[in-house]
Amino acid sequence: MEETDDIKSCQDKHKENTPKSSPFDFVIKQFQGKRSSSGKRKEQPSAIKEFFRGFDFGKSEGKDRREIEKTEINNSGDDDQSEKQDLSAEDEPPRLVSEEESPSGKERFNQFMEKLGKKPNTKNLDLNNCALSAADVIELASLLPFLPELEEISLSWNGCVGGTLKSLTVQLHHVNLLKVLRLNNCRLTAEDVTSLGEAFEVVPQLEELDLSWNSSVGGKLSLLTKKLQKGCKLKLLKITDCNLMAKDGESLAEILNAIPNLEVLDLSINKHIGSSMKVIAQDLKNVPGLKELNLHMCGLKQDSLQGLDTALQHLAELRKLDISGNKEIGGGFKDATVHLASLKNLEVLDLHQCCVTEEDMTVLSQVIPLLSSLQKLNLSSNKNVGVSSYPLLGRLRFLPKLKSVAISNCGLGEESFSSLAEAALHLPELEILDLSWNKCVGGNLKLLWEALKLATEIQVLRLSSCNLVAEDLALLTLLMQDGHLARLRKLDLSYNNNVSDEGWAVFCQGLAVFKELSELDISLRPSSCRDCGMWFSELLAALTKLPALAELGMQRWVLSESQRKRLENFNEDNKRNIRFDC
Repeated sequence: MEETDDIKSCQDKHKENTPKSSPFDFVIKQFQGKRSSSGKRKEQPSAIKEFFRGFDFGKSEGKDRREIEKTEINNSGDDDQSEKQDLSAEDEPPRLVSEEESPSGKERFNQFMEKLGKKPNTKNLDLNNCALSAADVIELASLLPFLPELEEISLSWNGCVGGTLKSLTVQLHHVNLLKVLRLNNCRLTAEDVTSLGEAFEVVPQLEELDLSWNSSVGGKLSLLTKKLQKGCKLKLLKITDCNLMAKDGESLAEILNAIPNLEVLDLSINKHIGSSMKVIAQDLKNVPGLKELNLHMCGLKQDSLQGLDTALQHLAELRKLDISGNKEIGGGFKDATVHLASLKNLEVLDLHQCCVTEEDMTVLSQVIPLLSSLQKLNLSSNKNVGVSSYPLLGRLRFLPKLKSVAISNCGLGEESFSSLAEAALHLPELEILDLSWNKCVGGNLKLLWEALKLATEIQVLRLSSCNLVAEDLALLTLLMQDGHLARLRKLDLSYNNNVSDEGWAVFCQGLAVFKELSELDISLRPSSCRDCGMWFSELLAALTKLPALAELGMQRWVLSESQRKRLENFNEDNKRNIRFDC
């Protein structure tokens, strides 16, 4: 009874702290709470002791008091032991995952590709434009040991690759079957170029290397080339727009004898390398199997063109020669075409924007018709092509394999256009014809009537800014209605502001017969705008009958609110891309 009274007294004493529960409930809850929280376990025994010491057990017998204290100590000891075990468990390092439980290399690779939204492919790793982070590159490097069959790696258009490439190259020995490495626009650094050069020793099967659009490569190409091993299997080397300097050209020339299997060399858009082109040309004899040489906008001059022509005698396998965009070579062809005519396998010749002179045209008129395998010829943006008294265009009839002829912005006159029309009668395989920016075509398209009837393979016809009139559009429509131009896929009629509304109406009424058409452009010049009210309905009706049409350009045509809405709805309903001004 006394003990009960003491407890009751104590209960009253602590009533403020436990308004709705008994003191023992409070103790138990506190005790249980402490045990469930590992962060406060060290305080549990002392807190419990202090709480029980607040009660007056003095009136109880000594034995009872000792038993209570003994029980308390035992309980505390048990709790301390439990706590030690819990804390010991916390201090232990995490249990190592067994090999059976850890994800395999293949699973990790699949997870990595899934994270980037790509399908896993253990032979072709295509991560172009995937917004890779530096951490992604490092993770990818750790996965290479699990991809022994890998043959292609494409990391182009991922800026974060720059500065982290070494983490990848040190693992390339695991993928010694690698044949293709593409690193376009990766912001490569000098260190990256060095580490890449060091990796050449461990990827002996490498055949294609593309470093284009990495400006920091300029001035540092020797860090790469000096590591190339003699007898390297490299077949393709692209270093487009890398800010290459003259010394880079010299470094490249020095290692051409180490890569005898080279088939494609692209140095385009490196305007400072032209001064070393004579040196490069001298060593091109070491790559006799070269099939493609791209030197677009390389700052070539007349003397470098002459050196290049000398090298052509060693390049009998050449299929493509692009020396376009080198304005300073104009006037140099008269002394640099001795060996050009010997390229019997040449299929592509690109001379656009080379400022060829009338004297050049004299030579080219004699040489180009001798290139019996020629399939693509681009003479665009050379004004003297159209005014030359030497009939180069008329002599294209001797090139029956021609598939693409680009004579855009060549200042054609009616005489030269007529010569082209006659030559086109002998080009049965013609697929692409670009006559844009030649004003004489307008009103004279009828000269091409017979040629276009025979051009059963033609797929692309570009007549932008040709001063076309309604009669010309009616001619095209009539050809289609008669079953010609059946394979036409792309038709460019833009910037022909002289076509009347009646002409556009007739064209739109017959547009539905262009069944294979996928792209059409009827936009006006940027400086003008017109209402398309009277033929808009005809256009929209025709579009519904052209399932292949994916793109339609009609910019600068003024649309009413209802017309714009109808086009927007058509775009949405038919998944088309009609470009018009809002």
